[in-house]
Amino acid sequence: MENLFQRISTRVAVWMGSAGAFIWSIILVVVWAVTGPWFNYSDSWQLVINTSTTIATFLMVFLIQNTQNRDAKAIHIKLDELIKAEGKARNGVVSAEELSEKELDHLLAEFHDIHEKYEKEIIKKGGKINL
Repeated sequence: MENLFQRISTRVAVWMGSAGAFIWSIILVVVWAVTGPWFNYSDSWQLVINTSTTIATFLMVFLIQNTQNRDAKAIHIKLDELIKAEGKARNGVVSAEELSEKELDHLLAEFHDIHEKYEKEIIKKGGKINL
């Protein structure tokens, strides 16, 4: 069942992010807007677009979250592989996503200090840093 959900969510997410899906969305909104005078801009007419967009948004939240979770896992695996492949790298940061917010802030500050150190060394040697 999980594999089926993954395949469906991937296909739907890819399609929903396409130009075709955007064009269909515009067409639906235009059709809805054009029919307004025909329905005298009634509450039911407004309810159609409100309900439709609410349901679509509700369902897309789950698909987007599923896609982001898989992407994040893949990125972590790739970064872990790079850390493992580099002999000088600290293997302790492989599981950084499991650290507390305080521990992450500490690591971030450490890397910021390292960046500043190398930035000063490059500037002393007359080089420029392109950001």
